[in-house]
Amino acid sequence: MLSPIQFASADAFLQHAQTTLLQDEAANGLMLGICIRLRDYPERILAAPFLFTIDREPHQIVLAAIMTPPHNLILHCAETCDPSILEMLAGHLIAQGWAIPGVLGPAAISERFAERWAQRTGCQARVHQRQRGFELRQVIPPLPAPGRFRPAELSDLPLLTEWARAFYQDALHEDLTLEQARAMTALKIDDRQLYVWDANEPVSMAAVGRPTPHGISVSFVYTPPRQRGRGYASNCVAVLSQHMLDEGYQFCTLFTDLANPVSNAIYQHIGYRPIFDYTEYHFEND
Repeated sequence: MLSPIQFASADAFLQHAQTTLLQDEAANGLMLGICIRLRDYPERILAAPFLFTIDREPHQIVLAAIMTPPHNLILHCAETCDPSILEMLAGHLIAQGWAIPGVLGPAAISERFAERWAQRTGCQARVHQRQRGFELRQVIPPLPAPGRFRPAELSDLPLLTEWARAFYQDALHEDLTLEQARAMTALKIDDRQLYVWDANEPVSMAAVGRPTPHGISVSFVYTPPRQRGRGYASNCVAVLSQHMLDEGYQFCTLFTDLANPVSNAIYQHIGYRPIFDYTEYHFEND
């Protein structure tokens, strides 16, 4: 028997689903990290999140789904996840009137859900990005680059705000307003999550976020075009990853765009190993 369960809080969702998600913590780090952040920083929630599982008795989670509007639906599905389970999820979302801008999850699962959502709603499901998830447990030091690694400071905010907008355009194919980029960057600086490689001036940046019990995610990696090809990003990410391991995390993860072979190669050279593929779909109404 399948039992759909919707949760009123991230804490309730984690109490129910965390043990299952931790069985593959690195692959489920996105969902875990978002829910831990929702639990720990409820004052930052902009809209009520969707937190949901489908269980097969007794207490076996076969699907977990979360969404923090206006962002995409994120899926975890057991290997036994059959079409009826995705159909149940789609039906529940439609019945409750949730607007779904897109879906992100393991490639095969997100594809099957996107097909069903398009059939049920009449929207167009379009692949936005194919991503690869990587895990690092030991850093391979890159060739040294001039400069030093340091935390970002408020004095860096104007420059890093522009870099944040460029990062979203280059890596995520999304546009941020100046106000959105400034707020996001300022928060990362205030939380001590944003770092730069400084060669007499900032020449590259990288950030950490979404900590889970044993891991943390690296993201926000950007080097302006005129500074590329000099090893700044490799050194920045390598030192940041080692810093996280030294802080006690067992592993770091990151996502790359499969269409960018350069970044995929760079991260593997410093110790990141591919562990899963995700596909992001956007849903568009005619």
